[in-house]
Amino acid sequence: MKFGVVVFPGSNCDADLIYTLSEILHQDVVKLWHKDTDLQGVDFVFLPGGFSYGDYLRSGAIARFSPIMDEVVKHANRGGYVMGICNGFQILCESKLLPGALLHNDSRKFICKNVNLKAVSKSTIVTNNLDRGKIYKVPIAHGEGKFYGSADLIKSLNDNDQVLFRYCDDEGFITEESNPNGALANIAGITNEKKNVFGMMPHPERCADFELGNTDGREIFESILSVMVK
Repeated sequence: MKFGVVVFPGSNCDADLIYTLSEILHQDVVKLWHKDTDLQGVDFVFLPGGFSYGDYLRSGAIARFSPIMDEVVKHANRGGYVMGICNGFQILCESKLLPGALLHNDSRKFICKNVNLKAVSKSTIVTNNLDRGKIYKVPIAHGEGKFYGSADLIKSLNDNDQVLFRYCDDEGFITEESNPNGALANIAGITNEKKNVFGMMPHPERCADFELGNTDGREIFESILSVMVK
């Protein structure tokens, strides 16, 4: 199993992802520079969080035109796995690999804190092995994390089991108060129709090490590996 982590100017979570994949999960990982045009034979591409190109214009809007993204799009269209976290999720929406958009938080403030999540989808490698009765505590750090789309899109995501995670309260209830950014339907992550491209705003790589006192994020990566590594 070989993972690739794309590094854009302004990425700041690439090292966290590489550490989690290589040191904690003992996987083969390579860095993919944004100007590269070769995915180096990776099976799974990660787009990390950060502020690609300083978030000028719109978050992810410039990164979408990096040379590496042409290859990422081809990889996804061939059925290869791609996952974007935070800024990576924004890039995937800008690239049209995922539907919808990420808008400014309702508070118009950057939010950095732990949030509660419930796994929703039962048909993706990201969530297949997660406990549906568990409330996962995962940190967020974003200013533009409000998932937005038309009413038809939200209905389609729900009908097709494309919602990966929803924000919830300490008891697992999906409430307005537990929604940190105003995301429609409390959506914290989605997948595409083919279930091979994934995006989520919270940072599982920041809660995957026992030294941090929280390994809820590790379970998300382990769910992926349970399917990918046989």
